[in-house]
Amino acid sequence: MKAYVFHGPGRSAWEDVKEPVIQDATDVIVRVSAVTICGTDLHILKGNVPEVRPETVLGHEAVGEVVETGSEVHSVQAGDRVLVSCISACGRCSYCRVGTYGQCRGGGGWLLGHTLHGTQAEYVRVPFADLSVHPLPSAVRDQDAVLLADIFPTAYEVGVLNGTVRPGDTVVVVGAGPVGLAAIATSRLFSPARIVAVDLAPSRLAAARTFGADAKALQGEGPEQLVADLTDGLGADVVIEAVGVPESFEMCVRMVRPGGHVANIGVHGKPATLHLEELWSKNVTLTTGLVDTRTTPALLRMLAEGRLPTAPMVTHAFSLGQMAEAYDTFARAGETDALKVVLTA
Repeated sequence: MKAYVFHGPGRSAWEDVKEPVIQDATDVIVRVSAVTICGTDLHILKGNVPEVRPETVLGHEAVGEVVETGSEVHSVQAGDRVLVSCISACGRCSYCRVGTYGQCRGGGGWLLGHTLHGTQAEYVRVPFADLSVHPLPSAVRDQDAVLLADIFPTAYEVGVLNGTVRPGDTVVVVGAGPVGLAAIATSRLFSPARIVAVDLAPSRLAAARTFGADAKALQGEGPEQLVADLTDGLGADVVIEAVGVPESFEMCVRMVRPGGHVANIGVHGKPATLHLEELWSKNVTLTTGLVDTRTTPALLRMLAEGRLPTAPMVTHAFSLGQMAEAYDTFARAGETDALKVVLTA
């Protein structure tokens, strides 16, 4: 079969590899029908995720058809169309028992495209299938469902739920990339008074309006003053960081009100300064997190009911064999205006 293989920093290729086989009784083999590319995949290609070894098949998001199941798989069977989650959960450890699947200590967590061969392939082996794949309603399209493998649950769980967005809140989302846009869309489920989007790119701020932002600000043109003006100088109730650089994180902390929440989603590769000399008395809650995907079933129900705006997120479509071209388009998002690219078989 063909798959997209990481060969070391700056080197990757769509090439022939061995087809996966059942290794454990809880595995399934899925024939991939749609995948997407994540910003984390770009970090891997740059060499910023050293635990990903050369010769690993990349990707942790997919939709496809189950073609084979292990003897201990009970939730799906061959022929079922499924969503492959970015997180694999053993279901038995203390973290899985409370739904914190991202911290699984029973052999799960983020495996696909990380420590195991991933989804950017014609076939993928998915471990711990009972909690790691989700049957799909026939009415849900592949290109919509694949966005619920990672970005929507990440935005919803790590941003909106961790940030405790409530009715009447002022919510600021810094970073209007795919995860930030999903945070805007899922924040609206809780009826905030207003959502402010902040980004460096005018095209992404225009997209933020489509996903439900009420106001927008270019990062270099006074977003802190805008938030102060909208809140009578108090600051935002919830600020969601969806970039992953020190400057944006530190700006988020400056924009939150006393007693407010800063929910960090961004993947940080450099240290950021936390000014405790200013924050110690302000009752600010700061949260971080890796997605658990415990909300994926609920999000799938909302998708089937037309309550999640997934279609505008997909700006570019490719076939699986165009993987290199899709990566190039996604990596040059500032030039191509790419949000999410979806590749189909």
